[in-house]
Amino acid sequence: MSNASRLFVGNLSYRTLENDLQDYFSQAGVVTSCNLMLDKFTGKSRGFAFVEYGSAEEANKAVEMFHNKEFQGRQLTVNIARPREDRPPRPAGGDRRAAAE
Repeated sequence: MSNASRLFVGNLSYRTLENDLQDYFSQAGVVTSCNLMLDKFTGKSRGFAFVEYGSAEEANKAVEMFHNKEFQGRQLTVNIARPREDRPPRPAGGDRRAAAE
């Protein structure tokens, strides 16, 4: 499922809120959704988000306007979001070293 109007926004400040993103990215067009990714255990920002526009043209304009630009003290990574890849399940208990051995 490729969606050319959905953007990946990375390297966000951990203090950034969804409202901040909505306001900032609306300079490029109509933002239809804004999803800041949060850690499921702490509830704190994971430093990236997905921003969706009404059209691919607006999304492309946003990439041109905001990629490598500073926002809240951090240089943003902004590009068209890729479809989520299927990943193998993680080992229980959160010990990633066990999976690498």
